[in-house]
Amino acid sequence: MRLLHTSDWHLGRTLHGLDLLEAQQAALEHIVTTAREEAVDAVLVSGDVYDRAVPPIEAVRLFSRTVGELASFTHVVVSSGNHDSAVRLGALAEEMTDRLHIRTRTDRIAEPVELADEWGPVLVYAVPYLDPETVRHDLGGDEPLERSHAAVLSAALDRVRADLATRTAGVASSRSVVMAHAFVAGRVPAQTSDSERDIRVGGVEVVPTDVFDGIDYTALGHLHGAQEPRGDGVGHIRYSGSPLRYSFSEAGQAKSVTLVDLGPDGVKSVSMAPVPQPREMARLSGTFAELCDEHAHADHTQSWVMAMVTDALRPDRMFDTLRARFPYLLTAHHVPAGEAAITLPGAGAAVDPMDVLARFLADAAALEEPDPEHLALVRDQLESLWREEASA
Repeated sequence: MRLLHTSDWHLGRTLHGLDLLEAQQAALEHIVTTAREEAVDAVLVSGDVYDRAVPPIEAVRLFSRTVGELASFTHVVVSSGNHDSAVRLGALAEEMTDRLHIRTRTDRIAEPVELADEWGPVLVYAVPYLDPETVRHDLGGDEPLERSHAAVLSAALDRVRADLATRTAGVASSRSVVMAHAFVAGRVPAQTSDSERDIRVGGVEVVPTDVFDGIDYTALGHLHGAQEPRGDGVGHIRYSGSPLRYSFSEAGQAKSVTLVDLGPDGVKSVSMAPVPQPREMARLSGTFAELCDEHAHADHTQSWVMAMVTDALRPDRMFDTLRARFPYLLTAHHVPAGEAAITLPGAGAAVDPMDVLARFLADAAALEEPDPEHLALVRDQLESLWREEASA
């Protein structure tokens, strides 16, 4: 059986004010073409279909068209991510066909999508994004679970393995696949980017790879760079990464979808199918004169550009002049040489909001140690706002 693993479409997202819907449509059309040409048996979309809980109608239409076209010739399994509204995305589940499956509910974690090939069943367990505070009571039984992503995902996988054991007893060959949306880390340091919304508010963010022991293939979503967190070269646990670059921190990333071939005993091979990008991306730094020199950076005149101007004084008409040199300039910043480096995160950057607050209090109020009770109140409010958004 051949699977196409993708995630983090983030439909409706913008890049420094630039509408990306046309680029997203081209990327999804390429994914449909790849799925057809590669004769995949199922497409797995591991969360963050949309960029926000209430997506623009054009994004909803693009999603509906794409999964409808995919379902005309293959199976499609979609799970919700931390950017999605599980309620809104899950509402479509009632209209699904026997080839299109959308999973957003905690009570269906141990209910697999049942596929099959010449060797027997392939069971796909689509685990939605699990907010620790929201689900730790549901998954904990008599006692609430620890308030962490590792705890709730471990409990979810315990349910998956229990169901798997009952379905595979006496079966000669059965393969298991889990879809999950989380920050999973192993021996290889995770490659993060500025466009990933931090999920540390609500508990410990990192989930160890051994949570997925016993599963033939784990199709992860959340991190936007394709990577293998276990680092064993086998590729049984993988992030497919996003199909488009959503921040300048991803400028060097090659975007792709993951093709997984399952044999009678599990994963046979894993390969990457590139997804063409609308433009190259470049972060350019130098003096105003250097950046405006017509002979410099000539290979980036058609790229999306972030410019860092290092002059001591901010040049007049800096953005407009640079935009004349680089027609697709999206953002320009004045960062004088010798001054402390500044961080320029994109929207939804992977920065813990509580760390940002603590640094602000330290700088603005000269507090070395902010009051823990005050921080706890802020954390509770942040979590409440995120859960409200996710349920919108």
